[in-house]
Amino acid sequence: MGGLMYGLFIVGIVILVNAVKVIREYERAVIFRLGRLLPEPKGPGLFIIIPFIDKIERINLRVITMDVPEQEIITKDNVTVKVNAVVYFRVMNPNNAVTKVNNYFHATSLIAQTTLRSVLGGVELDALLSERESINQKLQKVVDELTDPWGIKVSVVEIKDVELPEVMKRAMAKQAEAERDRRAKVIAAEAEYQASEKLSMAAKVIEETGVAIQLRYLQTLKEIAAENNSTTIFPIPIDLFKQFVKK
Repeated sequence: MGGLMYGLFIVGIVILVNAVKVIREYERAVIFRLGRLLPEPKGPGLFIIIPFIDKIERINLRVITMDVPEQEIITKDNVTVKVNAVVYFRVMNPNNAVTKVNNYFHATSLIAQTTLRSVLGGVELDALLSERESINQKLQKVVDELTDPWGIKVSVVEIKDVELPEVMKRAMAKQAEAERDRRAKVIAAEAEYQASEKLSMAAKVIEETGVAIQLRYLQTLKEIAAENNSTTIFPIPIDLFKQFVKK
């Protein structure tokens, strides 16, 4: 009799241990009762299941960071580049994440890879390098729509790195150098144009005032003398003496 009671006590302990489950704050328990999915997941905290009848699967609700493996992509203008990215997502519906897809992490990774190739294959290299923000938003929208039936919410898709061929790097360096030279020449031409306008205005003032040309020559003579030259040859125009002749 005592052995029977002891056996029943042991069985009761085993059943109790298997019946009581504890789920962390960031987890949910998807429960299958005799193979059928219960409507609502359990957790967080302590709850009781029917041992040997209920089966549970724990689902993490925290944001998951997933690296998208490097993809070789041909852009719209036929340039081959290697691109990798990172995806941030979380499970919003644990039941769908278990029942709608076999492995939601692996499936999301494959969706991100194919979307990365298809979207970037439709843009040119210049857009890929300069319009990164808009491309990231487009990638996030596409991946989020495709994974939504699985109960997945994709919050961010970011392109981490774009690796260009060496030939393309050299070509872009030459293009950048040519662009800098063009800007320098344009700036120099604009400066010459502005200087010519000022000189034209100064010439009109000198033409209207006869004394101005004399003062300008005297100022030039002073500037030349400041250079410590032993001999200074300074041409004096005849017009300089007109004022004295008139007097």
